[in-house]
Amino acid sequence: MNKYNPIIALDFPTKIDAYHFLQPFEEKLFVKVGMELYLQEGPSIVSELKELGHDVFLDLKLHDIPNTVKSAMRGLAKNGADLVNVHAAGGIHMMESAVEGLEMGTPTGQKRPLIIGVTQLTSTSEQQMRNEQKIHLSLEDSVLHYASISKQAGLDGVVCSVLEASAIKQNCGAHFLRVTPGIRLLQGQEHDQIRIATPEVAKAEGSSLIVVGRAITQSANPVETYKLVKQQWEAKK
Repeated sequence: MNKYNPIIALDFPTKIDAYHFLQPFEEKLFVKVGMELYLQEGPSIVSELKELGHDVFLDLKLHDIPNTVKSAMRGLAKNGADLVNVHAAGGIHMMESAVEGLEMGTPTGQKRPLIIGVTQLTSTSEQQMRNEQKIHLSLEDSVLHYASISKQAGLDGVVCSVLEASAIKQNCGAHFLRVTPGIRLLQGQEHDQIRIATPEVAKAEGSSLIVVGRAITQSANPVETYKLVKQQWEAKK
């Protein structure tokens, strides 16, 4: 898995749309398959993208009782995804079960998929967290807590916003992944995300991987926009 390429979110309704988007790209990519595409096309979309040479982040954000998540991860491990995730709010036992399921389902001789915990969505504001989730910590403290229990449960990292990446790196170590969505270019639209940043800021703040969706997929020239994002992401601090 190429840990360093920006991850492109394939938020399309069908694989025909996704493949039409991918066709102009000459290089192998790191792509994200979310619920929309996965639920329409099924597990085969992951194996097909892998056959094309792409790395795949399967973004299903599982959150259920531990046994159910364990069984689901055991199945997901067989389809070749490089990176999967769960909601850290499911708790330590659930996350431990997810890791166990992945290890059980990974074919012999292969490395299990990396697994990360979702802390707080980048569309969530601090006011919304307090009013709707009734979490009376600061948003950063909530994210740091979820990161801490994710590490305790044996996960490889977390999904967080760029704003928390540096603190998580300090608290959980440099090898604990900080996967940051909400990436926008300057002058770009925020869409429905609140805690956003540019690729350059993400690099400076300690993101391990960035996820870029509509800034690329809805641009007039996705290939050139991807190259620009990659250039900014790879620039030295």
